[in-house]
Amino acid sequence: MAQIAYIGLGVMGAPMARHLARAGHSVTVHNRNMDKARAWVAEHGGSAAPTPAAAAGGAEVVISCVGTDDDLFQVTMGPDGAFRNMRKGTLFIDHTTVSADIARRLASAGATQGIECVDAPVSGGQAGAENGTLAIMCGGSDEAFATARPLMDCYASRIVQIGGPGSGQLTKMVNQIAIAGVLQGLSEAIAFTRGAGLDSDKVFEAVSGGAAQSWQMVNRWKTMNEGQFDFGFAVDWMRKDLGLALEEARRNGSTLPLAALVDQFYAEVQAMGGARQDTSSLIRRLMR
Repeated sequence: MAQIAYIGLGVMGAPMARHLARAGHSVTVHNRNMDKARAWVAEHGGSAAPTPAAAAGGAEVVISCVGTDDDLFQVTMGPDGAFRNMRKGTLFIDHTTVSADIARRLASAGATQGIECVDAPVSGGQAGAENGTLAIMCGGSDEAFATARPLMDCYASRIVQIGGPGSGQLTKMVNQIAIAGVLQGLSEAIAFTRGAGLDSDKVFEAVSGGAAQSWQMVNRWKTMNEGQFDFGFAVDWMRKDLGLALEEARRNGSTLPLAALVDQFYAEVQAMGGARQDTSSLIRRLMR
């Protein structure tokens, strides 16, 4: 069993760390809000550390799941960052959705210290984290991935190594671009169903068994119709993710007209007070 430091106990990180503890690993946690870290320890065991550096001391593996590029930099390379206290041979796994640039920077910094790094953003939402069924897209060396995979198996049902450092983050951008388009199409389909005066349940039964079927349709058709938007992944975070994708597209010459349009639609949802509602609240702008 491994000595693991887990940094970031949000709606994703807390259950992922729990799965590691239940698998028998020794887990030391750190969270910006230390009350949350102490509460996690009270429920799941292990120990809480006051800083990322303190959490990393003696750890064989350091795992992070925070918010933004700046957050990730602070918990790794900041004054109290984990990299300042990680030994040669330590493995670093990052589950944050961030830019490919910072993933490559951390991999480069890690290499100078003998630290193996895997950028490993996840998909599947809070339910996937709670149930241990996340999909994880990974960037890093073959050696780092081989070491990381048995740990990620504790909370994931699909784990794919894409390529070198940063490729996991680029793949997460692909994921978010695709989801944005699906949610816009689904929002318009539901709005059209209402406008046409059709029985929504019967329409769903008809179209969910054909080519239009998607995870979003199966899991969100009913709740979008009912105006329920409390399923974890917030509009604020989706806009952050789409911003990363649009910035990367400008760099690599890709054209993302639909993603850019949906990003602006989400800005409208934010202005309507939906910043912390989940991404399916995109339909709200069509229901006014």
